[in-house]
Amino acid sequence: MKFDTPAGPNPIDQLKVIGKATDRIDGPFKTTGTAPYAYERHDAVSDPAYGYVVASAIAKGRINAIDMSAAKASPGVIAIVTAENAGKLGKGKFNTARLLGGPEIEHYHQAIAVVVADTFEQARAAAALVRVDYVRSKGSFDLASAKGNAPPPQTKPGGTPPDSSIGDFAGAYAAAPVKLDATYTTPDQSHSMMEPHATMAQWSGDQLTIWTSNQMIGWGKGDVAATLGVPPEKVRLISPYIGGGFGGKLFVRSDAIMAALGARAAGRPVKVALPRPLIANNTTHRPATIQRVRIGATHDGRITAIGHESWSGDQPDGKLETAVMQTRLLYAGANRMTAMRLATLDLPEGNAMRAPGEAPGLMALEIAMDEMAEKLGMDPVQFRIRNDTQVDPEKPSRPFSQRQLVECLRTGARRFGWDKRNARPGSVREGRWLVGLGVAAALRNNITMKSAARVRLDRTGQVIVETDMTDIGTGSYTIIAQTAAETMGVPLDRVTVRLGDSSFPVSCGSGGQFGAANSTSGVYAACMKLREAVAGQFGMAVSDAEFVAGEVRSAGRSVPLAKAASAGELVGEDGIEYGDLDKRYQQSTFGSHFVEAAVDSATGEIRIRRMLAVCAAGRILNPKSARSQVIGAMTMGVGAALMEALAVDKRFGFFVNHDLAGYEVPVHADIPHQEVIFLDEVDPIASPMKAKGVGELGICGVGAAVANAVYNATGVRVRDYPITLDKHLSRLPHLV
Repeated sequence: MKFDTPAGPNPIDQLKVIGKATDRIDGPFKTTGTAPYAYERHDAVSDPAYGYVVASAIAKGRINAIDMSAAKASPGVIAIVTAENAGKLGKGKFNTARLLGGPEIEHYHQAIAVVVADTFEQARAAAALVRVDYVRSKGSFDLASAKGNAPPPQTKPGGTPPDSSIGDFAGAYAAAPVKLDATYTTPDQSHSMMEPHATMAQWSGDQLTIWTSNQMIGWGKGDVAATLGVPPEKVRLISPYIGGGFGGKLFVRSDAIMAALGARAAGRPVKVALPRPLIANNTTHRPATIQRVRIGATHDGRITAIGHESWSGDQPDGKLETAVMQTRLLYAGANRMTAMRLATLDLPEGNAMRAPGEAPGLMALEIAMDEMAEKLGMDPVQFRIRNDTQVDPEKPSRPFSQRQLVECLRTGARRFGWDKRNARPGSVREGRWLVGLGVAAALRNNITMKSAARVRLDRTGQVIVETDMTDIGTGSYTIIAQTAAETMGVPLDRVTVRLGDSSFPVSCGSGGQFGAANSTSGVYAACMKLREAVAGQFGMAVSDAEFVAGEVRSAGRSVPLAKAASAGELVGEDGIEYGDLDKRYQQSTFGSHFVEAAVDSATGEIRIRRMLAVCAAGRILNPKSARSQVIGAMTMGVGAALMEALAVDKRFGFFVNHDLAGYEVPVHADIPHQEVIFLDEVDPIASPMKAKGVGELGICGVGAAVANAVYNATGVRVRDYPITLDKHLSRLPHLV
């Protein structure tokens, strides 16, 4: 199905199942421990062996020699795989560093061997006996030092240009009567998902089956095939349940490759799970940024010049942290400039983490907007509203398909009691606590991607949906079932959803906030094909047929849906494609975040008291799971603002706090009640579902809203995230 015009009347608009707050279909399996995760597929293979990854102890250099004699003699050891005996390995499309290092080492904790043994304990014990002689090379590990040598990255065909320029930014900024020029930093961050990276691999002749924890099955299958040098049709990836990803499982990582290599060497299935201390350095992370924001405005608060520059670092041939992207779209202003630079660092690979680009970018931009509002003597909400735009500021001929940022801000201000905010920082006290309110706008783009599905109707009237779409805790099983139930006119319990298998049609996958709208649109397209097949069985015109209550009705005639498959199963398979829709319309989601924070004037401790998110993200397919996504994102935003940071050892090039003991994330005691409001919005231009994503919008702007609340409480501005007490304690106003 090609979708490049606004969707007309369609079965989804009945809203009998879609749009209803619905319990997660996978919830009972997860809460009872019966959902099979990658490492737990006890039913899938018999007599598995266990692999334990040996990781590099240096960040840059080469391996001079590996002594495996003691490890090989250790009890239970079956095989040890290194770059020397693994055979020729390629490199997947989505990995910056090789997933099996040696002799050259590209980053700390790069996998250099896997020890396979009968039990996990035997594999771990033997791995500790592997002795590696390294030759260490000098590396670059400090973004601040490397940023001066960061050239403009080359734009790949179809890629996003690193720089943009509209009008005369330099001239307009110089002439502006009110100016801001400030620099902000965000740290490296870890995904810290609950389920570690884990894989079980089995070879049957030359056919490889991998049960793994992966968000993008199609990408993963291709990368496994490319890395191992086998035909893609000889690889099957299965990932029905994922215990969190946040972007850290978008790409195949070393657990999958090492399990496959170990299984081939051992001649039996092999399980590999990365220990928590390896995940931060061996897999990917959100890269640190240094961001400079300049804003010029007239005295009445009209932005005349806005500039945003960002520096991030990655491995050679790595990727930018696109922290300026929201600045290209969020506010009006005739004269504009954005620029991104990528420094080469020998740290582990930087890559996507929930709302890459916008999450760290808004942490800078939305503090800058508050700082500018203060210079102007304007209310921060009103300053943002004054600079709203209904067209892409860099491409004025391209309108937004929907844009309700102003309504998000106004609704949030009313609900939060913003009118009671004291504009004078540090002026509201409750005993020793300093109390303040903060706001930030939110933007996250809606990405359209091809997505396909297969829908079956069996003789009992059961509808079975098959797509390689994944569920990373977001509720994919449920909204896909709701889509099929609505489109086919059956109760929700008459739908079975099968996900996460590369033998199913290729979907958009889970990432970038694009999963929900695209995967359900693909399922919708397949259901429409199935409707054609069903109507044809009864000689009905599909355009006149109604699918209601498990029946097909047309011209006064009603037939049970199951009867269409009485002679055999009916199948509908199709996908969604969007043509040039993204060129004709800018598709984005919008929101506002409001935070109340209290700061202990004696200790500097920060406590979040209230949080509110208002989201405009098209039709909300399942308000219950959507709210869950937003409050989870808000929680991550608090972590980014107040505690989350990977500490870089700038001498030896690794993240020091690479476990959940040293890398702090918010817990229940850190998070108060969170309120979420979804604006009543449908976007007929976006997709047949009239929906967009929301799971990453919820984190965008949260960090800045927290920072702005802390400033309003204390009068102390911190531009270096996270806002730990050592950064403002000495400047806090003393109790009188």
